Amino acid sequence: MPNVTISKIEYRKLKQPAKAYQKLTKRFFEFIIQAPAEEVVEDFRKTDLYTDDFLKDLEDGLRKSSYVKTKK
Repeated sequence: MPNVTISKIEYRKLKQPAKAYQKLTKRFFEFIIQAPAEEVVEDFRKTDLYTDDFLKDLEDGLRKSSYVKTKK
């Protein structure tokens, strides 16, 4: 990937919103997914908008995620 040179001022302008965005998205995902993976997938299934393959991939991903509770 080619290098791009920008001024320190421009770098700071770009870095500040990027850090704010990362902080916001981290907090967002901590609060948004409160239900166990099985319940989230079941809610998606009820809409009849998603394929079984998608739902399986969704459940696999949610089970691996550190943001989702596991059902006990």
